[in-house]
Amino acid sequence: MAEVRPPVSGQEFWITRDASVQFAGRSFLFRVISVCPKPTYDGWVWLTGYVLDRRGTAIDKREIFVQLVGLRPAQRVVR
Repeated sequence: MAEVRPPVSGQEFWITRDASVQFAGRSFLFRVISVCPKPTYDGWVWLTGYVLDRRGTAIDKREIFVQLVGLRPAQRVVR
């Protein structure tokens, strides 16, 4: 099985239940600012970033704890 790499600053993901059960029923678009370098559970990571609206405008800054295999890259069209 291939190693899942942590995201890098600027990447955008749909955060859903696949990333963590805490997000069941409330998915959102998230732009990564930074990844915490401190070790945690295998396959999990703390991300700091912005929750985005439909236009890609940052509406809230958050820290989230997610499974790397559950991150879904956003396929957003930038206008």
